[in-house]
Amino acid sequence: MARGLRLLSRAAARLRPLLVQGPTARGFSASAPEPLHVCVVGSGPAGFYTADRMLKGHEGAQVDIIDRLPTPFGLVRSGVAPDHPETKIVVNQFSRVAANGRCSFFGNVTLGRDVSLSELCKTYHVVVLAYGAESDRSLGIPGEDLKGIHSAREFVWWYNGHPDMRDLSPDLKNTESAVVLGQGNVALDVARILLRCKTELATTDITDYALDALCGSTIRKVYLVGRRGPVQAACTAKELREILGLKNVRVCINEADLVTSPADEEEMRNSRIQRRVYELLSKAASTHKDSNYNDQKELHFVFFRKPTKFIPSENGSTVGAVQLEKTALKADEVTGKQVAVGTGEFEDLKCGLVLKSIGYRSLPVEGLAFDKNRGVVPNLRGRVLSSESETGTVETGLYVVGWLKRGPTGIVATNLHCAEETVASILEADKKGVLRPPSDSKKHGRTGLLEILEQKNVRFVPFSGWEKIDSKEKMAGQLRNKPREKITTWDELQKVANE
Repeated sequence: MARGLRLLSRAAARLRPLLVQGPTARGFSASAPEPLHVCVVGSGPAGFYTADRMLKGHEGAQVDIIDRLPTPFGLVRSGVAPDHPETKIVVNQFSRVAANGRCSFFGNVTLGRDVSLSELCKTYHVVVLAYGAESDRSLGIPGEDLKGIHSAREFVWWYNGHPDMRDLSPDLKNTESAVVLGQGNVALDVARILLRCKTELATTDITDYALDALCGSTIRKVYLVGRRGPVQAACTAKELREILGLKNVRVCINEADLVTSPADEEEMRNSRIQRRVYELLSKAASTHKDSNYNDQKELHFVFFRKPTKFIPSENGSTVGAVQLEKTALKADEVTGKQVAVGTGEFEDLKCGLVLKSIGYRSLPVEGLAFDKNRGVVPNLRGRVLSSESETGTVETGLYVVGWLKRGPTGIVATNLHCAEETVASILEADKKGVLRPPSDSKKHGRTGLLEILEQKNVRFVPFSGWEKIDSKEKMAGQLRNKPREKITTWDELQKVANE
C-alpha cells in the first residue's frame, strides 16, 4: 500500500484529474467507509453513461474508466458520421463526467495486454465491461477475402480517423459502382459519404486523407442490398430521409418491390417506424421515376436479394461482382416473423468495391463466458453469468453494459437506459453487502491500478492528455474551416498527449 501511495505522489503533476480528493473535501468524515471502487472498461457512450449514473447513484463511488485508445468517447468519435455533428454534442456531457473528482480516465490501456481481468477484479469492488464491438460478422461465402471487400466498420473507422484503420486505403478510383450489403443506419451512413457533395463534407471533421480520396473517387452508383423488402428495411426514418434528399443523386427503386402482402401490412400496423420508412421509399420511387437526371450519381435500393458469393475481376485478386440470389419472404415457424428464403434464381451485380454492413461483433475476454452466436457476454440485467444459460451463477462484482451486453443494436441514447439497468443491479448488490463483504480483503482501486501500470511500464493517457489532443485538433481544424482536424496515428496521439 505504501509503495502505491509513493507512486501516486510521483505521478501527481501529470495525473491531476486522477488524484483522489480527500474524505473531508467530498463531505465525508475521516472515519468514512472505504469508497466503492468501480472500473469501467471502455469509454464509449455505454461506459460514460455507466460512470455518470454510478457517480450520481452512489456518493461513495470512485470510478476509473480505461480504454485501449488514447482518446475517449468510443463510437461518438470513431463511429458517428462526420456530417452528423449534432450527435457528437453528447461528448460535452461525458467531459463533465470525466471532470468529476471521483472519476478518472486511463487511455492507452488495453484489457488483456496491459492489465488482466483478474487483476482488475482483485483491485476493484466492481468491474463493468463496456468495450463495445470491435470486430465484424462474417458472411461465410466464397470470395470474401478478395481485395476491395471491407466491412462497413472498417470504412467508417477509416474516414473517422481511428488509428487502427489509418492505412486502410479503400480503392475508390478504379470502379464506377459500389455495393453496400445491408440497409441499416450504418449502411446508409457509408452510402451517403460515398455520394455526398464533397464541398459539404469539407466543412465536417472527416479526416483529410479520406476527403482527398473521396474527391478523387470515380464511384457514380451505390447499391444498397437487402435480403428482405422495403417494409423490413432496418434503417430509421431520419437517416433514410437524409440520404433520399442528397443533392444531385437519383434514387432508383424497383416499383414491383414496393408491392405489399397482408403480412407486410400487419407489420406496418404494429410499427410506426416501419410504416414511415416504407412511405418514404414509396414517395422517393414515384418522385424520381419521371425525372431527367444527366450526369448525376445514382443510389439504388435493391430488395429481396442475398449475396451468395463474390466474383473476382479479370485480375483474379480484386472483387468484380457480387452474385445475388433472389429471395422471398416466409413466416418463421418459431417466431412468426417474416424471413428471407432463397428462390434459386441468381444474378450478378458488377462492382469494384463492397462494404459489408451486416453487423458489428464483440470480442470475448479470456476466462469469461461468451455467447458466440449473439456476440455478447451472458448476463442477467447486466450481471455477468458464468455460463450461457440464465441459470448460470452470477459472477460477483462483474457487470456488462452496451453492445457487449445486448448486442450491436440501438443508437447512442439507447446506452443510457442500458447503463441505468446495469447500475441499478450494482447498487442493489452493494446494498445487500455482496460487493464488500466483511471478510473481503481491502481493494485499492485507483492506487492499485496505478501500481499495476507502473510495474508493467504502461504509459497511459489521462484525461488531461486527451484535452491536449482535443485542443490541437481544434486549432488545426480552424485553419481549414472545420470543427477539428483529427490526429490519426498512434504515435502522434501519444506524442501530443504527453507534451
